[in-house]
Amino acid sequence: MPSTSTFERYSKKLWIGAFALVICSILFFVILSFQGLPDFKQLESPDFELATQVIDVKSREIGRYYTQNRLPVDYDHLNPYLIDALVATEDARFFSHSGVDIQALSRVFLGVVTFNRNKGGGSTITQQLAKLLFDRPDFTSMGKIRKSWTLMITKFKEWITAVKLERQYTKQEILAMYLNKFNFIYGAYGISAASEIYFGKNQKDLKIEEAATLIGMLKNPALFNPVRRPDTVEHRRMIVLNQMRKQGFITRDQYDSLKVLPLDITRFAKQSHVTGPAPYFRAELANWLKDLFDQKEYRKPNGEKYNIYKDGLKVYTTIDLDMQVMAEEEMWKHMAKVQERFNTVWKNMDPWTYHADDAQKKIRKESLLSMVRQTGRYQAMHDERLSALLDKINEKHEIALSDWDIENLIQEAAKAGRIARLVSGKSITSEKGKKYKAVIAGEYWDELSTTWNLFQKDINKEMNTPVEMMVFDYGTAGEKKVTMSPLDSIKYHRKFMQTGILAIDPKTGEIKTWVGGINNKYFQFDHIGSSRQVGSTFKPFVYATAITLQGISPCFPVMDQPYTIGPGDGSFGVLKPWTPQNADGKYTHRTYTLFEGLKDSRNTISVFLMQQLGNANVVRGLINNMGIDSSMRRPDGEYRVPNQPSICLGSADLSVMEMTGAYCTFANNGVFVKPYFVSSIEDENGRVIYRAVKEEQVALPPKANAVMVDMLKYTAVGFGDYKSQVGGKTGTTNDYKDGWFIGITPSLVVGTWVGGEDQWIRFNTLADGQGSVMAKPFFKAFLRRLENAPEVDYDATTKFAVPEGGLDIETDCAKYNAIRKDNTLEQFNPEETFQEEFNENE
Repeated sequence: MPSTSTFERYSKKLWIGAFALVICSILFFVILSFQGLPDFKQLESPDFELATQVIDVKSREIGRYYTQNRLPVDYDHLNPYLIDALVATEDARFFSHSGVDIQALSRVFLGVVTFNRNKGGGSTITQQLAKLLFDRPDFTSMGKIRKSWTLMITKFKEWITAVKLERQYTKQEILAMYLNKFNFIYGAYGISAASEIYFGKNQKDLKIEEAATLIGMLKNPALFNPVRRPDTVEHRRMIVLNQMRKQGFITRDQYDSLKVLPLDITRFAKQSHVTGPAPYFRAELANWLKDLFDQKEYRKPNGEKYNIYKDGLKVYTTIDLDMQVMAEEEMWKHMAKVQERFNTVWKNMDPWTYHADDAQKKIRKESLLSMVRQTGRYQAMHDERLSALLDKINEKHEIALSDWDIENLIQEAAKAGRIARLVSGKSITSEKGKKYKAVIAGEYWDELSTTWNLFQKDINKEMNTPVEMMVFDYGTAGEKKVTMSPLDSIKYHRKFMQTGILAIDPKTGEIKTWVGGINNKYFQFDHIGSSRQVGSTFKPFVYATAITLQGISPCFPVMDQPYTIGPGDGSFGVLKPWTPQNADGKYTHRTYTLFEGLKDSRNTISVFLMQQLGNANVVRGLINNMGIDSSMRRPDGEYRVPNQPSICLGSADLSVMEMTGAYCTFANNGVFVKPYFVSSIEDENGRVIYRAVKEEQVALPPKANAVMVDMLKYTAVGFGDYKSQVGGKTGTTNDYKDGWFIGITPSLVVGTWVGGEDQWIRFNTLADGQGSVMAKPFFKAFLRRLENAPEVDYDATTKFAVPEGGLDIETDCAKYNAIRKDNTLEQFNPEETFQEEFNENE
């Protein structure tokens, strides 16, 4: 029997060892706490990349911007089945432990020492969340010893983080964070996206078996993948349901009935922020948001810019999703008919050579070549063959050679004089011309010319070799599989007629629909903001100016005959006589009232009014008040709306946005309201960071405006059986390149443009290419849909405003003719009113 002193000696050593173990353990955990673990500040704001929602005027989601498709759901809004399934399967004692489940760890330890792997896991939900909050090491390349050590250290880190989380958050918040953070694959970040992608529904609407399926994926989403491993997933779902039964969340009868249900993922669909309704609008909105957040007053409290792909914003727009979907559907039907007619007209003809002289053929060929050079095929081969060599030349001669530069060098080397012509024509500077010559005389020229010629040969071969590909088509799928050469595919897609359609509430300025083209996947260019010649849709501005300044009646008769504006006439400043013809090149030599002249788009009547006005600036001043900035200049320095009489025939290039916004003035009693599409923006916490402010101004006197509304109603034929009051104007440009119709009702104004991407993609006759054929049918079909759709917020019974006290201008032509004494116009000073306001704006 050991002596007392020996016992005391051993006891002392045990106490020292125990104390040392405690100290070492504390030091171990303290040291670990500084080894890349999230601190409390990070845990207060975990780095969740959240999707930004784009929301329509009725609080419905239009789409999202994201790198990770994640929408946070707080605990109070989580489906109860999800909570029950999660707790029952992953952590039955979740609500009683403090982040680390000692009982579960003991069970795991017992399983290890008894070599029983069926004792279950020891990780709590909090630990699993901790695991998601920082990156785990890559164990694949580690040896057994290092892997075991690293795994142990990692587990300890997760325990520490779990304890921190339990101190920082409630149990409910931890549950919600875990489900929001988890990646369910296929771009489903978080439970909200997972519910939508796998079952096509909001998570709150999940059934018990659907909730069990998603919770079952938490163990290993790749292994328990409902799309690729349905049998494995059904078995895993059964395990989850059985755990729910064991924990008392469902009965035995429920379990027996649920476990035999087939796995239904027929509504599975991957999501992308570029698919869905209003794709052109969402692309434009993304650019607008970027510009907005570049401004300091719309940044985060810490001065950082908001990132729409990560910061979980809510962007409340003015778009009406019902109207938008209807507009897209009617556009598709209408443009399919337009395209069918176009294909018939151009059958066996080539738009790139049709009625083209040598200069025009060169322009069209260069346009086609430019599109070839934008293809992935061209750029990939170009980089492979030329990038390294061009870098050497740039380093040697300090010139970054483009394809155009190389072609100039090839021509100069073949026959001297190309560089001199470019310099004299100011296409390049003399300094660049010197560098051109240095490259030709340099050590890399032979290699460059040889490589370039071989590259041209090979890329031409590849671009002309037929391959299997998908192309756009108006069929139900929106595309079809064909075999054609890449060059032919460029021509094929370029021959599709395009459109730009915008609908605005004239009283509020809210943009309700935005259709920027026929298909965003194949045609990304948005035609809402692009400038095209407006044709006769500009004429109402000329009529409105004359009526406002002169008080002229729409019943006033004007002879349909040639009118000339020459040098010295008015303040036009023309250098030679200008005598435009009507669109059909004919004159009837009979009188037209202004009503009839606008309805039939007789150019002579517009020229007569412009001649009487004596100054194009008064018209420019009016449209400036209607939202079209007349002071803007083109790249060549000229005004976009020039101070020339030709603007009365629609020679200016303007956008669908500008024209539709201006016509809203007519529908809103002469008041222009600036169009907008974002009403407010909130951050992830609901704090408002932007709110739109309505901008409006009086552009036309109410009585003059009411006269214009009467004229536009008279002009818009074909709406006799519609419920709405309707006005509008068509527009057709030279060679039928553009077809327009802008329709107005008291509660909605719709602008429609139709045309080709290139000027030579057009119809050949007025019968096919006029605005009443290319654009107006869409408006009629769209308005008919709106009038017969009770779910849409459109009131067909609203009437145009009628000024108090009636009109000062006679619009009843029978009465007008009875009291008219002569056909002379009242004289006025064209330098007043709009001219003064225009000068202030300039």
